[in-house]
Amino acid sequence: MNIKQLEAFLLVAEMGSFTRAARKLFLSQPAVSFLIKSLEEELEVELFSRQERRVELSAAGRLLLPEARQLLKQYRRMHGVLEELKGLKTGLLELGASTIPGEYILPWYIGSFRRCYPGVKVTLRVSGSGDVLDWLKERLIDIGIAGRPATRADIVSEPWLADTLVLLVPPGHAWSDGQRVQVKDLLGQPFILREPGSGTRQVWEERLTAAGLSAADLFVAMEMGSTRAVISAVQAGLGIGVVSCWAAAECLALRLVKHVLVEEMDLSRYLYLLKSNHDSGNYAARVFWEYLQKERPAEILPAGRQNVFTPDYGPAGLVWPGGGAAGPDTPGGGAR
Repeated sequence: MNIKQLEAFLLVAEMGSFTRAARKLFLSQPAVSFLIKSLEEELEVELFSRQERRVELSAAGRLLLPEARQLLKQYRRMHGVLEELKGLKTGLLELGASTIPGEYILPWYIGSFRRCYPGVKVTLRVSGSGDVLDWLKERLIDIGIAGRPATRADIVSEPWLADTLVLLVPPGHAWSDGQRVQVKDLLGQPFILREPGSGTRQVWEERLTAAGLSAADLFVAMEMGSTRAVISAVQAGLGIGVVSCWAAAECLALRLVKHVLVEEMDLSRYLYLLKSNHDSGNYAARVFWEYLQKERPAEILPAGRQNVFTPDYGPAGLVWPGGGAAGPDTPGGGAR
């Protein structure tokens, strides 16, 4: 049994496809099939049942899955110790992020980091905040970045960057002249929102409740599976939407949509850095974690991607809502 076999087994199990696993491993499908077949012959069991459209784990495969994950984690930990000795000339960094940091912030950080450490291979998974927490729990990633903190004791959550949800309207909308609106004015407007379960949707509904409304009071005309789709739909005049200011920065700078301030609604939140309490021994992950804490977005992101709503940075590049440095115990700060 070798590491390549375990990597192939875990990816086929996760993706349910030899083809997608091969693409992820930068191998041909026959090469991945050979790795799985040789592993099955060595263990003298069938690890997968081949269906017409999908590959599923057999009973033996389900037993092997958690053990294979642990073996691969131990191997990477050992590899990480050696990386540290080699000054991070090589390494593997596996990241998971929710949509906002994953699509609008992290790619720039990863690019900057790899200019410093070009030998480090980085993979980034992007999905909802809940999936990011699940990946950490299953030890599929080294670091997570999400729009809400973990509630599990075995996951460390640290506030990273401030975010503010913004209400967007299309040009020509009655509110597009920059006026402020009351919470009650939201009633009857056609909303375009992220799907239920997304971090953005969850924060928006929490703040509606705090302002005296419920999600059921609003007219939700459309639900979208991505933030980009929400912005595009608003731009097309299909309704008004709520997205992160990090996602809205570019289209606001280009005046493709307009921002409306809702009085008496606090829409600020944090993006969080997440990691397991148990040190995996991955030196690349430790260095990248420190890099995220130290480097300011103003030094990494292009001007059109900057967060213009919370421009003031605290120590170590940390941003707090409302401007200026604060901490989790400062009034108006802390995890929300």
